[in-house]
Amino acid sequence: MSVTIDITGLAADTGAAGGSTAERWRRVSVVPSPLAELGMALHALSEPGHHPELQGWATAVSSRLDPCLADRLCEADFLWRTTFSDVFAPFAGIPGGREIPGATLAAELDQLDKLTDGQFVAAALEFTCHPRYHLRADGPLEDPELRRRSLELAAARGAVQERFTRRLLEDPPAVRAWFRQLMLDCDEAFFADTWARIQPQLAADARHRTELLRRKGLGEALTSLSAAVSVDEEAGLVTVDKLLAGRTATGDGGLVLVPTSLGRPHLLVLHRYGWQPSITYPVHGVRPQAPSVEQLTRRLEALAHPVRIRLCRHLARGPHTTGELADAHGMSAPEISRHLAVLKKAGLITDCRQGRYVQHQLDLSAVARLGSDFIEGVLR
Repeated sequence: MSVTIDITGLAADTGAAGGSTAERWRRVSVVPSPLAELGMALHALSEPGHHPELQGWATAVSSRLDPCLADRLCEADFLWRTTFSDVFAPFAGIPGGREIPGATLAAELDQLDKLTDGQFVAAALEFTCHPRYHLRADGPLEDPELRRRSLELAAARGAVQERFTRRLLEDPPAVRAWFRQLMLDCDEAFFADTWARIQPQLAADARHRTELLRRKGLGEALTSLSAAVSVDEEAGLVTVDKLLAGRTATGDGGLVLVPTSLGRPHLLVLHRYGWQPSITYPVHGVRPQAPSVEQLTRRLEALAHPVRIRLCRHLARGPHTTGELADAHGMSAPEISRHLAVLKKAGLITDCRQGRYVQHQLDLSAVARLGSDFIEGVLR
């Protein structure tokens, strides 16, 4: 599974092979977004388990948060808790597909005001209509069935969320004004200080990626964001390895890359139908390359078999030959070899030749990372 972005339109002005590298990709922008980062901050506060490195910050902010503001945040926490709503990327919904995030929170909230009520409501209730996310479809304001389902799903999250959803559907302008004030109050309460601390880092990363784009091209720039991103420039396709399927296209618009300091391990792809594509990527920290979703699935499947689990027990204690494992498990050497081949293909064992014998051993570092790799894979 993956999300794909058709970028053939980006080079339309100069031709796929024409123009300099800088000219070809001038509609690709790398821009920090204070509103998106505020959304990430709210997500980290509501789901600290996703961001263990931020637990100190989250604890400090939560402990001094005004109770009234905390209650207001609970009303609409589905905007950032279970899904990351596109209301935090309003630039992408403005017609033309050429906008970039504003330089300040106030500027981005002004961009949010430019969205129609239908756009705002559909983005706010993203968790209720995800299957239609990348397709042309009416939103909850136009579709009575989707409106009913939105209320039903909101009710499953609690009475507070159901009341908020009902208000949103009945009086979008009032809720939009409420949301704008909530973001400004969050900025005053804690985010302004956080943004002042992390903004220079985000700006520096944006400059670095822009220079990489100018000198090396789009492929180098995008693959540097994450091992989960691949680019086929000849086919004009960007593929982001995620546990969901989606597609979008830049068309005559642009592609926006948004660095985040608070968002790791999330790698977000905005692929809503009719909106400008964007990728939000984490910038800080050096970590081992995470396996692809396919590799992660292969490893979990390899360890699901009881024989291979018992083999891992032996191989974790030291190197063994196929013959030794066959004797220990009362199985034939070809049977053991087939199981070892599965473990090796999954990247869980290593081989070492000792004279005429080949010894197999469990890669303890790969197995130790499996838990964190799984969490990162499902959160990506």
